Amino acid sequence: MSDIYKAISKLLSEGHRGALATVIGASGSTPGKESAKMLVREDGTTVGTIGGGCTEADVWALAREAIEKDCPIRKSFELSARTAGEEGLACGGVVEIFIEPLGSPVVHIFGAGHIARQLVPLVELVGMKCVIVDDRPQFADSEHFPPASHVLVSDFEDCFEKLSITPASFIVIVTRGHKYDQLVLSKAVRTQAGYIGLIGSKPKIAGIYKTLREEGVTQEELDEIHAPIGIDIGSRTPEEIAISIAAELIAHRRKAYLKGNNRRLGKAGRSTTY
Repeated sequence: MSDIYKAISKLLSEGHRGALATVIGASGSTPGKESAKMLVREDGTTVGTIGGGCTEADVWALAREAIEKDCPIRKSFELSARTAGEEGLACGGVVEIFIEPLGSPVVHIFGAGHIARQLVPLVELVGMKCVIVDDRPQFADSEHFPPASHVLVSDFEDCFEKLSITPASFIVIVTRGHKYDQLVLSKAVRTQAGYIGLIGSKPKIAGIYKTLREEGVTQEELDEIHAPIGIDIGSRTPEEIAISIAAELIAHRRKAYLKGNNRRLGKAGRSTTY
């Protein structure tokens, strides 16, 4: 096994994320040859090379973007004779790079009640990791969730300080009541999370939104929230609600059109209402 595949194996086994850049096409005289690979870890360190020079620096930046957005990127770079000379390279041509994110995005679930217990196995089944947060130790108990899950016992007031939220992160708010849902949402909208979903009836959500607007949250920020959370399948039981939420998470991750909610996921990852 080559060093780069060993590094990928180690990366995934430790639960970290990264992106793999591969040269999938090259014409002319380019420093990167087809199948050349470079692994970029989420901390910015690299293994392997796709040929060096300015192209590699650009690919490194795109790899960081692929990690953050959990989205593959395909891009062509033209290396002219002039550019090659400036880089000290005796070459020129076109190189095409494919960058694929590695590792699982994280779904942060606030509330460890009945819905969370049904949702976590579904989310992990489709290849995403879960972090469950609750302030009640008897609910935030790892025995209630699959072994791969991370359970955090913490007050909702300060729990975000203990979490790493990126543009590839999902936030699912299913706490035990209006008060805590509002508290978590007020903090969630200040993060970089690409997806924020809130459970509740439309009157409850309208009341929470009114309070948040009074606290300075903009309507644009509120429009990006998925509320009521989940695709409308007429769900009633915790199991059915969990399925509807999991389906919406998958649709968001795959940038699919959400017919039930009449909205399509925007390029940046959050939803755009039509």
